[in-house]
Amino acid sequence: MTEESKVPFRCGYVAIVGRPNVGKSTIMNELIGAKISITSRKAQTTRHRILGIQTDDESQFIYIDTPGFQTRYSNPLNRNLNRTVKDTLASADVILFIVDQDIFSPADKQVLDLIPKDVPTILVINKTDKVKEKGELMPFAQKMLEEREFAAIVPVSARQRFQLDHLEKEIRRLLPENPPIFSPDDVTDRSERFMASEIVREKIFRYTGDELPYTSTVVIEQFERKEKLARVFAAVLVERDAQKAMMIGHKGEKLKQISTEARQDMEKLFGVPVYLEIWVKVKSGWADNEAGLRAYGYD
Repeated sequence: MTEESKVPFRCGYVAIVGRPNVGKSTIMNELIGAKISITSRKAQTTRHRILGIQTDDESQFIYIDTPGFQTRYSNPLNRNLNRTVKDTLASADVILFIVDQDIFSPADKQVLDLIPKDVPTILVINKTDKVKEKGELMPFAQKMLEEREFAAIVPVSARQRFQLDHLEKEIRRLLPENPPIFSPDDVTDRSERFMASEIVREKIFRYTGDELPYTSTVVIEQFERKEKLARVFAAVLVERDAQKAMMIGHKGEKLKQISTEARQDMEKLFGVPVYLEIWVKVKSGWADNEAGLRAYGYD
């Protein structure tokens, strides 16, 4: 192949946006082939801008998983999450607008209205495995085209990896011609320390009640990484003593379950044995003001 006939390399930032709980994190994890962004059936699992990188011979996809845009409650934490979404949209080369099955709610509309008109946007209809009548997807797609022009419409099922290869081709087509920004071996720009805190937080979402995850956060107070061992000391901050008791559970069983599964996931990600200690602290009002949020990593 001559130099003139080589396919130009494409590289760019791909923002993944949508209302809470439409599967944004699962889609990014499946596209890059690694668990970078935590997932849960509960809404608002993602609180930070999570960057995942996937590189092949022709392209580098730099995916940005964003928090679900919050439309119901206005508090400092949710305002922070929404600001993250808006900032990400402003800097994206391609946008994936994710909707859940064949549903377009007022909350979806609010997110769609935030997307700049001049950024190529792909409508991704997720969880199509749950749609009983597949014939309904075409009329739904036509209805969505009345809302705005999309560069492509791709129905997928992230958990079953249905149509993700087709989605990747559509994204590649829209990426600008640029040299790679990151090393081919990079899968995220986040530190292992940050990933450790996210893994612990995922287990909190999985094993505690509906309210508790939203009134807690995780702080890594010490992180030591050696060639054959990682030592992680994590504090879970909650608002009240009763929440601390809930987090610990009867005879410490719930905290032990959270710790065990978090340690196992860290070992898979870091590739070495992990020594993990988690304790629970009461810190009232940690999410009630911007200064407090910045202190715990919510920039």
